[in-house]
Parts: sequence; structure tokens; C-alpha cells
Amino acid sequence: MRLSELASHYVAYKQAMGMRFDTEARTLRSFCRTMGDIAVADIAADLVHAYIAGTGPVTRFWHCKYGVLRGFYRFAMARGYAASCPLPKIVPKPPQFVPHIFSREELRRLLDASVVCESPRSKLKPYTCRMLILLLYGAGLRISEALSLTLADVDLPASILTIRESKFYKTRLVPMDPAFTSALGDYVAQHATEHSTELSTALFLTRTGTPLARHTAEHIFSRLRVRAGVLSPNGGRYQPRLHDLRHSAVVHRLVSWYRQGKDVQRLLPQLATYLGHVHIAATQRYLTLTPELLHEASQRFEHYAQGEQHE
Repeated sequence: MRLSELASHYVAYKQAMGMRFDTEARTLRSFCRTMGDIAVADIAADLVHAYIAGTGPVTRFWHCKYGVLRGFYRFAMARGYAASCPLPKIVPKPPQFVPHIFSREELRRLLDASVVCESPRSKLKPYTCRMLILLLYGAGLRISEALSLTLADVDLPASILTIRESKFYKTRLVPMDPAFTSALGDYVAQHATEHSTELSTALFLTRTGTPLARHTAEHIFSRLRVRAGVLSPNGGRYQPRLHDLRHSAVVHRLVSWYRQGKDVQRLLPQLATYLGHVHIAATQRYLTLTPELLHEASQRFEHYAQGEQHE
């Protein structure tokens, strides 16, 4: 069978099982373009290795491509379209990635830097840019969740956000504190003076009234962090990202709980639910050990060792 045909069958098979499989489908389309429309059995192992390796250093994308193709070749071999798997036998360890945990001072500078959007050439207005940062940090949302919000998902009287069909196909309710509800209410009121008030209208719109796309948000954020001077200290390839606002929200919440004397282990499952995680292990991956968090955790252990109680 031809490669492109089998790849289409594989994507349809995965999606029929209830998986979105959009990112994997893009990787398979890229693989098909690189290999050409040839029979699956005729693809040489060295070409597969070259596709996975790319031209730069090993990154997480290496492992993403490897994982997609491993599933694809299992599918092909089980149906007799390939006699063996041409993937590399040795898999390098993925590079260690540490998200950037914004300090509160850095968050203030980012919010102040939203004035960069005052230029008519900017696709966002400053108040939209500012609210996006506040929402990602204040509610701990994924960028995809924030950009999918509509006016119907914002219940200001109840101080509730409805996150629909998120990463794990779950809909959840996200409560907001009074200060954040007030800020969001001001934003919605200003939004209504410039755009449609239909409940189906996207919460985040560009100057021209189109829904804000992720690549646009990320491009504008890259300009913001430069203006705010929020950069990786070593000047490396991994610079602070929009998604790091969610990581920062989690770490700051834990630090706050430690300082309040809360039972963090008991509260972690609640935090996982708030973030929309299926398993608590996913939440634990957000717990980047910052000096501030390490200090608070160490103090808690010291108090525990001395027999002190906490809530």
C-alpha cells in the first residue's frame, strides 16, 4: 500500500477511537511529503532515521516524531504492509526542559509592557493583551483553553469560567476570586463597546474582530517579554513561553499554601481538578522546584520534624 494512503487509514483509525490525533496527523503528513508517495515496504531505514534526526540537535520534537512513527509502523506491521520497523534502535534521552517560573515582578513588567500593542500595526489592543496574560496566570489555563472561550463561557455573577472540551475531552468549571472577576468584568464591558455581544463571540479578538489565533498570541508575547526584559538568563534557545504562565500559577499557589500552613498533599488532588488534569501525576510535572518553593517546603519539613501541626 502507498504511504499516504496507509497514513490516512491510520489517522482515521485513531480518530474513530475517539482521539483527536491532529498533531500526529500533521507529523504523518510531513513524513509522507519527505518520503514521497511510495509503497510503505519500500521506505529505507536511513531515510526514516534522517527524517527523525532533522538538521539540528536532538530536541523533544525528535521524540514526538519517533513516537508517532512507532505507532504508525505497529499499525502497518500488524496488517502486513511492512515486514519490519525501520526506526532507530537507540533512542537518545530527551533534553531536560525546565519551564520559566515568572516572578511577581516579571509578571508586573509583562503587564506594563502590553502598551507595545498601542501601535495600530499590532493585531491586539493593549487591554486584550493584558487580559490574556491575567487569565493564563490567574486561572491557570492552557493557551488553547483561553483562546477557545466565548462570552457564553463567562459567568460573572457566579464568578465561574466554563472550559469546554479541553485537552482530555472534559468540560470543567473554574471559579474566580473577586479581584479577578472584577478585572474580567471590566474587560468584557470594554470588549462589548467594540465587538458583538452575541454569546457565541470569542472572548479574545484581534483589532479586526477575528478570533485570536495561537501563533499570533505567541508572536506578540515574544515581543512583550523582550520589551519587559523577561528573558532566559543564559540566552539559550528556550525562552519564557505563554504556557509558562500556567506553570507559574501552580508554583505560586503551592508557595502560598505552604506559607498559610495548609496540607499541600491533601490539596494537590483539588489543584489537579482545577487545572483539568486526569491524573495527579500530570499536576506534579508542573511543580518546578524554585528556590522559593524549596525554602517553603524545607521549612514545612523542619516544622514537621519538630512535631508541629498544620491544617
